[in-house]
Amino acid sequence: MKTTIQPLKGMRDFYPEDMALRRWLYATLQKVSESFGYQEYEGPLLEPIDLYAAKSGEELVEKQSFVFPDRGGDMITLRPELTPTLARMVAQRQRQLAYPLRWWSFGPFWRYERPQKGRTREFFQWNIDLIGVDSPEADAEMIAIAVAFFQEAGLTPEQVQILVNNRQLMDDEFAILGIPAQQRTEVLRLIDRRDKMLPDEWHDYGRQIGLEAQQLAGLEKVLENGELWQKSEDLKQIFRALEALGASRYVRYAPYIIRGLDYYTGTVFEAWDVAGEFRALFGGGRYDNLVAAVGGDPLPATGFAMGDVVISLILKKYGLVPENLGISPAPVLVTVFNESTILESFKLATELRRAEINTACYPEVGKLGKQFKYADRIGAKIALVLGPDEISAGKVAIKDLKTGLQITCTRQELMMSIRHLLLN
Repeated sequence: MKTTIQPLKGMRDFYPEDMALRRWLYATLQKVSESFGYQEYEGPLLEPIDLYAAKSGEELVEKQSFVFPDRGGDMITLRPELTPTLARMVAQRQRQLAYPLRWWSFGPFWRYERPQKGRTREFFQWNIDLIGVDSPEADAEMIAIAVAFFQEAGLTPEQVQILVNNRQLMDDEFAILGIPAQQRTEVLRLIDRRDKMLPDEWHDYGRQIGLEAQQLAGLEKVLENGELWQKSEDLKQIFRALEALGASRYVRYAPYIIRGLDYYTGTVFEAWDVAGEFRALFGGGRYDNLVAAVGGDPLPATGFAMGDVVISLILKKYGLVPENLGISPAPVLVTVFNESTILESFKLATELRRAEINTACYPEVGKLGKQFKYADRIGAKIALVLGPDEISAGKVAIKDLKTGLQITCTRQELMMSIRHLLLN
């Protein structure tokens, strides 16, 4: 057998049914984003690697980015995320923009990671951000937007939950435990790895980074305290706002949510499926230092990003992907009876398209049975037959592919008859 050249590892082919899911997801995200007043934007797919070195962290820059020199020798990368691009775009026109900015985007990204369930090297991602507002209510709006998407997609609080924490609250707890500021980044990494290590390994790691036994025990108590959020005025305001926004059933406090150590400055949040089958659906939070890090003036910001891979898996799991995605967008197929009628079939198809009825025309002469079967396979609802008898009588035969019934009507009646059948 001949071997077929395969796509690059972790890259994706989008067959029509896959593309239809992506387009449906885009339309849903657009509807939700615009319902909150957010404007769509986009940035370049290639960026200088220095943009990410400014704030994204060593692992992303050195291990997860597709980095290569351009012909001039400058190091560039396929974008691994969009927030640094957003910060750069804002910094470039900082004094010309009207704040608060409400921006969203959905586009392709690349990360050099090990492909596995829910993770590919190429993915599409929803990014949505609120810039220029330093308030807990702005963070709550971000979370409410995510909840609105879950509701629009049909996901319930029993299926997905958004977990919230606050980095300033954790800093306050570290201070109580006597953990110095220079040690806290390592402690945050320790917290982030808690679910990825065996208890003994986790305790050993804690001792390796310099935590005393009393501090480690105190840290465990902090991570098990589901009521700790009540010590944070920001979180109390967020939960009150979420109640007013009708989103609170999807949200709960989780002291172990930390997120991007080099990025976030306040509230952070992640969404997870309740069953624990998948990776995080999305993550985000407050990042007040990023615009300044890329050359702008300090500007508060909050936002989140959601990739298409995990959310698609969850929607499929719960049967929430709409039926008939991937079928032909043309509900009408004009058949070709024989060589002498093929041009008349083309003319009829053109007439229907001009009447704004999406129409496919069979591209060659073939048995009508074969053409009807093709029409059914691509999801067409109606097949039209224009043979010599119909042409001479000024009529068209209409076959309802769902019922199998066939009627004949005049050319003057055709548009009305088709529209009637498509509505039923």
